[in-house]
Amino acid sequence: MAYIQNESFFPVPEHLRTFFDGAAEIPCVTVGGCGSFSAAKTFDCGQAFRFDPVNDVTFAGTAFGCRIAVEQTVPGTIHLYNVSREQFELRWRHYLALDEDYDAIDRFLIDAMPNERDRAVMTAAVEAGRGIRILRQDPFETLISFIVSQNNNIPRIKKIIRALCETYGENGSFPTPEALADAGVDNLFALRTGFRAKYIHDAACRVASGEINLDEILSCDDYNVCDAALRTIRGVGPKVSACVLLYGFGKTEAFPVDVWIKKSLERHFPDGFDVKSLGKYAGIAQQYLFYYERYING
Repeated sequence: MAYIQNESFFPVPEHLRTFFDGAAEIPCVTVGGCGSFSAAKTFDCGQAFRFDPVNDVTFAGTAFGCRIAVEQTVPGTIHLYNVSREQFELRWRHYLALDEDYDAIDRFLIDAMPNERDRAVMTAAVEAGRGIRILRQDPFETLISFIVSQNNNIPRIKKIIRALCETYGENGSFPTPEALADAGVDNLFALRTGFRAKYIHDAACRVASGEINLDEILSCDDYNVCDAALRTIRGVGPKVSACVLLYGFGKTEAFPVDVWIKKSLERHFPDGFDVKSLGKYAGIAQQYLFYYERYING
């Protein structure tokens, strides 16, 4: 279990001064007991679009309206900049999934495979992707982000999301549903969102009006009900819904299927792949298979 080794008010390292707008000092916690957690893998697997690498060991970004930086120079330990002890316990432990036993999950995924060949594949995928954590992100931000992600590439997704935040957010926060609903389709289109403008607007209007209740989806244990609710939004199909439920609602039974997963399943599981056998950890297996296919086999 992750624990705080040290808390201090720390001079901002030179490589982070621009990100923190020239601040002289910020709070910092050093967190030990992080197990296999890998900042590099977690922030480079396509689940979050507001974090960028500062150098080989540091990622900086914004979540829940807060700027933070995650630095990892040795396995099992991370430094969190602009985070106090209290803030870590209230938000960032959960956000980074440092309250989850991924070692036990890894064993479960391997043991769930029906035969030796499939177990060998899953073992290789787990080893390749070990360290990835499913971030617990803001549901509305995740919904809009993955609507933006359709038929798009990561640099352009990040650019559009940055434009949305700069134009309609406050102090670095992601825009509220009301702000995007009030913006209208034409103004959203002007931010180079393309055909996605009408989908973004529809999602914002439905959430702002209460027609789509994100808190109810968050607390609902019936995945099919959650999926059906999200798919009433224009432009939200099976893949986008699964991504939103996995990364924004903590529904780790979600199993998004993109081109990389299709390649992986066709290549490694020609006799079929039983997603249901992985239960509530199917989405974590998906991340391992994605990473394995893209970075090892790709």
